[in-house]
Amino acid sequence: MSPILLGLGCAAGLVVAADGLRRRPPGTPGRRHARWTSTDRTRLMVAAAGGLAAALLTRWPVAALLGAAAVWALPRILGPDREHAHALARIEAVASWAELLRDTLSSAAGLEQAITATAPVTPKPIRTQVTALAQAVRDGARLPDALHALATDLADPVADLVVRALTQAAGHHGGQLSQSLTSLAATARELAAIRMRIATKRAATRTAARVITGTSVAMVAGLILLNRGFLTPYGTLTGQLVLLLVGAIFAGGFWWLAHTSRVPQPPRVLTNPGGPA
Repeated sequence: MSPILLGLGCAAGLVVAADGLRRRPPGTPGRRHARWTSTDRTRLMVAAAGGLAAALLTRWPVAALLGAAAVWALPRILGPDREHAHALARIEAVASWAELLRDTLSSAAGLEQAITATAPVTPKPIRTQVTALAQAVRDGARLPDALHALATDLADPVADLVVRALTQAAGHHGGQLSQSLTSLAATARELAAIRMRIATKRAATRTAARVITGTSVAMVAGLILLNRGFLTPYGTLTGQLVLLLVGAIFAGGFWWLAHTSRVPQPPRVLTNPGGPA
């Protein structure tokens, strides 16, 4: 039983280390250090259960490690590209908010009043962040500082452009703010359309990644359940090392397939949104 526990411990350690090395966009100040969400904890528990099941079936510590890693990573490879969908929704929401600000400003309201008035009707993908911005304005925070916090929360290139225009307007350089917001909203919608076309062209790559990954997993599961004798050489120490190497090669291939099927995020405009304006 100790080799199984050792394999599960190694799997959990690698999962935690990989999560710590994964780059994330900055979050809100109150949640910036809350790295593990309930979804992450659930995934970790399911991965541990998958590793335990693989260990019980094979009695191999490396099987526990590879099984836990597969259960942790494969749903993101085989599942829908939620990050892309979230990015598209955020871009559309930023465009709609820019138009709301433009229309509210045309009624002769000031910028701070426009932000406060549009917060309750801002599209849902960015409503929480815009509501926090409006609350900071009501609490007396300097508008440029509150806008920088918004850029940090959203971590989006299109939002950076809107924040830059609003920051310049707050610094009494906003004579053309309405025209700028109109142009930025149009740019955001064009960017969303471009990303959608790119995602459509990469759909075939994602489908191929799902087919290759699913076939590989099904083949390994079939060998374990139906032809254990073929896998007997892997029960030795040398076999375990070879199995670890083969698993690492497969993991690298799966990662490459997933990486090539994703739509890359363009670089941000405000590389240090929390810094001085």
